[in-house]
Amino acid sequence: MLGGLMLALAAVAAPFQAIAAGTAEAAPAAAGSGMVMVLDSSGSMSGSDGAGSTRIAAARKAVGAVVDALPDGYPTGLRVYGADKPKGCDDTRLVRPVGALDRAGLKRAVAGVRPKGDTPIGLSLRKAADDLPRPAGGSVGKRTILLISDGEDNCQAPPPCKVAAQLAASGVDLHIDAIGFQVAGKARAQLECIAKAGNGRYYDAPDARALARQLQRAGQLSAEGYRFKGKQVRGTATKSSAPHLVPGQYLDSIGPDEERFYAVDLDAASTADFSATVVPQAGATVGLLDTVRTRIAYSTDSACESSTAMFGQSEGATPLTSAVSRVPSETGTGTCDKAGRYWLVVERKAAEGSDAARWPMELTFHVEPRLTKGVTPAQSEPEYGAGGKDATLPTSEPRDVTGGTGFNDARTLHPGVWRDRLLPAQTLWYKVPVGWGQQLRYDVEFANEPTVRGHSATTSFGGTQVYTPARTPVGSGTGEFDVSVPYDGRPASLAMGTVPVAWTNRYEGHPNVIPVHQKGDFYLAVTLGAKAAEIAQNPRIGVVLRVAVLGKEKAGPEAGAATVTGAASGRTPGARTDGAAQDGGGWSTGRVVAVAVGAVGVLLLAGLALAYVRARRKPSAGGGNSDPKRGGSW
Repeated sequence: MLGGLMLALAAVAAPFQAIAAGTAEAAPAAAGSGMVMVLDSSGSMSGSDGAGSTRIAAARKAVGAVVDALPDGYPTGLRVYGADKPKGCDDTRLVRPVGALDRAGLKRAVAGVRPKGDTPIGLSLRKAADDLPRPAGGSVGKRTILLISDGEDNCQAPPPCKVAAQLAASGVDLHIDAIGFQVAGKARAQLECIAKAGNGRYYDAPDARALARQLQRAGQLSAEGYRFKGKQVRGTATKSSAPHLVPGQYLDSIGPDEERFYAVDLDAASTADFSATVVPQAGATVGLLDTVRTRIAYSTDSACESSTAMFGQSEGATPLTSAVSRVPSETGTGTCDKAGRYWLVVERKAAEGSDAARWPMELTFHVEPRLTKGVTPAQSEPEYGAGGKDATLPTSEPRDVTGGTGFNDARTLHPGVWRDRLLPAQTLWYKVPVGWGQQLRYDVEFANEPTVRGHSATTSFGGTQVYTPARTPVGSGTGEFDVSVPYDGRPASLAMGTVPVAWTNRYEGHPNVIPVHQKGDFYLAVTLGAKAAEIAQNPRIGVVLRVAVLGKEKAGPEAGAATVTGAASGRTPGARTDGAAQDGGGWSTGRVVAVAVGAVGVLLLAGLALAYVRARRKPSAGGGNSDPKRGGSW
């Protein structure tokens, strides 16, 4: 198997070696998004780069490379400091305003820079924040200051670390990345401090090639950030003033150790699904046990079930989703079976030293249509069966694909073999239509990459997660698959999948079987750890996905449903073929259940996942008793 994997990766390795100019089919940047590069043009940049040229010449080439790789039209500008006079701590100038990407204009601007003077980093950062556009109308943009420097601030005031912290605290959409070009000692420590205080990431560039590579990574990662979608809402710290939500999609933000309440009205018979996706700046500092928890509250002090998602690694932040469902019990007498007012509660827990920024958060609330009265659903399917680790997957030639930035622009995949490229600290998203009675099964293969010198002591990780149509993560804790694998530049692979889709899975005992109860688009997320930036020579790393949808699709969730054949099997997920009714009747058994969660980043805690309980468990009589052991990824 390993030999076959290496041959397959070798066959597709060549296309991953070159960096494409621009990003294919890039989505328009969110309103208010943009990047301003802040380039050190102080006297020291006229020094040698150690490869027969000057540091400023290497910086010019690197800036040219990154603008070639940015998406067409992405708002980009350039500010320089130390370029206009031999002495002066006010020497900072915007040479190219932030606007639709003008590659030729940016290259001309940086070509005209001549190193002369001092290093007023703090002042330049403050000015750069004003250079960037501001989101309007509640939109969630992504504003980036990308600092490139070969030394520390020699102007004393304003202190650059303090400025970075102040700017980062001014909004959830602003972060500061820093690239240190041939720096050490105090200079490197200051740049690392700026990046950490600015909710960004520090990239070390010991030579000209590394500068070009790290600048491309930082720029592309900023431009290709999560595309948000939803109506702006502001959760509250208490139930009494919580905003009222109707089914839909919403945007908010959440700070460290904060709890947010949202009110919803539920009937007595329908299943209600909730999800909360937080999106820290890619690679931001997080702790092993930093978590996001969702729960459903009822009455004065009652609670239904809760779920907890954790990063499970301290290499750097990735998007993290927690989800929970309310499933009424068969008897209708459980604590959370009544019609009335409920609350979705989202809580973020942060370890000391973790990213202190507010994180943008995307919420979804979905009410599933009830089965038509008299319809008997097919039996649940809690076993992987043919979809286990040994499933036969496609072996055809890979086709190129460009993954999306999140749930909202996930790229549709059909069964077959696909190849893509991703950046360290990046997560790419795809979706696969899966029908009643079918199950998703796929492999992710991370390519063999040329590595940088001295990387041998560094190991990163590759990860994947699969989400239901309601955005519930189901790929961890089953005992069947792992969500991550160590990656050091050599070939590495992961297997992932779901049990077959069955309406009555919602009454099963295992938290990663329960949510696989509705047909539709299942989401695949593939991520690469931030430390891979210290390993691979190429800015992006190749990845291959082998995707299969196993089993014959059924026309609905009912027992004895006909098999979908011919053109009908390609119907759009969600088309009304499932015996569901919008009103009246209904069939409901079971209890209020917790939906277990997982995150793409889980690495070190995968071994602590619950063993897969294959024996089916009967519903509890009360229906509302919460079992805290069922509420998390551990």
